Order: sequence, then structure tokens, then C-alpha cells
Amino acid sequence: MRMRRVRKSGIRAVELDICHNLLRCVAEEMGVSLMRTSFSPNIKERRDFSCAVFDGDGRMVVQGEHLPVHLGSMPLSVQAVLDSMELRDGDTAIVNDPYRGGTHLPDVTIVTPVYEPGLKSPLLFVANRAHHADIGGMTPGSMPVSHDIFQEGLRIPPILIKARGVIQRDVMALLLSNVRTPVEREGDILAQLAANELGRRRALELIRSQGRAWILEACDALHSYSERTMRQFIRSMRPGAYAFSDFLDDDGVTDEPIRISCTIEVKKDSVHVDFTGTSKQTRGCVNAPFAVTLSAVMYVFRTLLAGDVPSNFGSMIPIRVTAPEGTVVNAAAPAAVAAGNVETSQRIVDVLYGALSKVPGLGVPAASSGTMNNISIGGTKPGTSQQYTYYETIAGGMGARPGLDGLSAVHTHMTNTMNTPMEVLEREYPLRMRCYSIRRNSGGRGKYRGGDGIVREIQLIADCDVSILSDRRRYAPYGLKGGGAGSPGRNIMIREGKRKFLPSKVSMAARSGDILRIETPGGGGLGRK
Repeated sequence: MRMRRVRKSGIRAVELDICHNLLRCVAEEMGVSLMRTSFSPNIKERRDFSCAVFDGDGRMVVQGEHLPVHLGSMPLSVQAVLDSMELRDGDTAIVNDPYRGGTHLPDVTIVTPVYEPGLKSPLLFVANRAHHADIGGMTPGSMPVSHDIFQEGLRIPPILIKARGVIQRDVMALLLSNVRTPVEREGDILAQLAANELGRRRALELIRSQGRAWILEACDALHSYSERTMRQFIRSMRPGAYAFSDFLDDDGVTDEPIRISCTIEVKKDSVHVDFTGTSKQTRGCVNAPFAVTLSAVMYVFRTLLAGDVPSNFGSMIPIRVTAPEGTVVNAAAPAAVAAGNVETSQRIVDVLYGALSKVPGLGVPAASSGTMNNISIGGTKPGTSQQYTYYETIAGGMGARPGLDGLSAVHTHMTNTMNTPMEVLEREYPLRMRCYSIRRNSGGRGKYRGGDGIVREIQLIADCDVSILSDRRRYAPYGLKGGGAGSPGRNIMIREGKRKFLPSKVSMAARSGDILRIETPGGGGLGRK
């Protein structure tokens, strides 16, 4: 990121709060527009997208209440765009490269500058990131058990999708020629462009009503406020080094567990988060780009702050992150990364909370389900030549919290999506929902119980390809302070009444009539009962 110092501001507290809410409304309204105008159920129904507003230096100022794994990593994509080109008034860039601030290839980011007439540089930027249900690659849904980035889909460097207000049809044609569902993809990209255009207009209205100088000062003040608040919290922690390790089940290629280690060193008013000791990057797809690791760190420390503190550039200034290159928390190209964004990010959170649980007087939750339970199904709709791609993450149990049980059947930590309603699933795809229920007694025991996971059975109405990227099938979500572990998850294929247990990560051909059963993990318990 461009590290221009945050200027001291004389802006009053009430004005700061007003500016925070005005700018956040821009991001939230962008999200509403994207949800309402998108084509795919994954964006429209599950709301697998995020929106944010950045200052003229590309530093995130405010974000919508969307997905942590998107929001903490999006600043690096914005910076990659600014490092690659000069965005003029009317331009919009597109990027999904995991090694330029992206997460995994289905997450496509759109960046638009906000120019005030007559100025030679933008005052703000607006950006959104959305998960596309297919971006090409070796399997429908672009979430395969892959061995390198080239098997996962189309990799987009920072390029213009819109120049001087005109959509670049050659770029659009290139993108749509490399996906299985081009009509849906074009609709979702146009929805992203429309959301940014709405954000640009709303930001200009705000600049005109409040004045350019006031907006610039308010952005700096928001950064400064977040930094001061984070430093104040860190000063309340006992100085010292707190370490923890946990494991991913495997990488989908071998059965070897993947170690993630972290030491959090608390100093006066700053923190050093060091992932030295973490496993080297793997052949399988659990490798996380640095942007994903940074977003997990940002998320965890933001959850420790009380009150409505902006999650922005300033809040990360007191936190230094060391993630050795070539490990699963800072993968180098061309490592496969499809599951790094969705599975490794969750384990990083578990490791961070595990280390923070050792800080005297600091209450943190036990481990939640620790996986997004990713399901991708695709093929041809019966009686047609039309391709379809279905993608969904399935919720699990929340870890027990100090003084409270964990919630059941909810998305936790780095994901913040909803489920696909059964009616929509059965209308849009050749699939039938056979069971959707809470997985009773899967939460860990304790004074405070972990939340229960989910049972979801999907019957396939046509031959298709299925990919599952999941975890916590071997290593259960941990409990804290004597609390029990949550139950590990299970993946099962039921064919002609016979059950076959599937690995945590698998890509396979399936037949019409098969039933895919996913049992998601429960959360860990807290305290002895």
C-alpha cells in the first residue's frame, strides 16, 4: 500500500461519525445495487460480494457489512491496479489475479475512480468484489482439486473493462469465451459495473454537498481514529509472545496434514503477527495468497474492538504481519489457491484466536466450524445444450463464546454469505433438496456449548461433475478452557442406497440419482461443565 502518513485532523467527533456513516452508505448502496441487478443466485441470493470506498491514495476508508475475506484483501487489488495504470475519469479496471491482491480466481474485483470535474487526479475510488459461479478451468464452478493456478480458470491481470465510459467489448468477449456460463457471467459483470457507477455518483454527490477539503480531511481523520483505537486496545493487552498451531486436514493431493503456526508478539502499542513455522506451499489448492492472510489478521483484530470502529487502512497500521513467501500463508505463483481463500483463511483465524486465548484477561471464542464446505456442481441441463454451474458454501456451528453458547447453522468468520433458498436451487438447477436440517449434538460440550452444524442432502437430477473443498474432517474444531471439541464434518455420496465416504477435497463425476450428503462441523465448547 502507498504509505502516505495520516495527517492530524481538527475535525470534530460528531462530524467524523457523520462522514463515516455517509461513506459507508455509499458502500452499502453499492451492495444493494449489485444484489438486485446480478444474474447468478450466488450473488443475488447468497450475496457473495463486497463493496468498499477508498481514498485518493487507494487506502480503504470504509467498507460495507459484507465478507471479511473480500474486504481485508481488496485493498491489495486496488493497489495492484494503481501500480499498473493510471485510471482516468470514466475508466474502470478489472482484476482477479491472486498474486496481485486477489484471493482466488472466481473472485473478480472492479475498481472505478471518482473524479471531481476539473481535477487531474481522483479524490476517491469505489470498488467491489464478487464471486462468479464459474471463471473457466478444469471443473464447473472453478473450484477444483487443482495442482496449479492454470487449472483453476482465467487469470485476469489489472486491465480496463471500461475506458472513458465505454465498455471494452474485446475484453468482455475474451472473458466470456473462457467460461461455461457466458450469459450469467456477462450479467454479473455488468451488475458490478453498475454498482460502481452508482457508488461513483453517490460519492460525487457527497463531495459536492460537503466540499472537497472536508471529505479529504474526514478520510484522514477516519484512518487516524481507527489507528488510535487499535493502539489503545493493544495497550490493554499484556505484553508478551503468544503462540499456537493448528492443522488443515490435507491439501487434496496427499493425506499429509498442513501445519499453520503463528506467534503474536504484543509490544507497547503494536503487534507483530509471525507465521514462521507454517508448512511450505503444497501441490494441492490450499495455498493462500498473502492478501488472504492479511484479511484474516485484519478480521480477527477488528473483532476484538468494541463499538462501531471503521475497518480501514488505519486499523492495520499498528499490526505487522510476517508470512514467509512460499508457505501456505503466502503462496508464490503458480501455486494452486482455490481453497486457500475459503479453507486456509478459516484455519488462520482459528490459529490467531488460539494464540490470543493465551493473553491473560482476553476472552475469545472457541473454534467455529473452520470450513466453508464448498460445493460446486455443473453440467448440462437435461433436454438442452445449456451449461449450468452451481456453487455454494454451507454453514456450520459457531464456537462457544465467553458467557454464551455458540450459534447453530451459521456462516462464521471469513464468510458472511447466506444460503441458496431451496426454491431457487430447484428452479435454477437440475437438483433437488432432500434434506436441510441442523446436525443435532455436533457442537462441543462445555459450560457453554458450541453451535451445531448442518446436514444438507442434494439429489442430482442429471449426470454432472461435483467438486468439494472442505476441511475439519480429521482435525475437529477445538474447545477452550476445558470445553469439548466440535464434531468433525463428513462428506458422503449415496448411490443406489449405498453410502460412500468422500475425502475432504475431491473432484468427481456423478450420476443422475446420486445424493450428495454434507454434514458440517459443530463449534467447540468453552469451559468445563
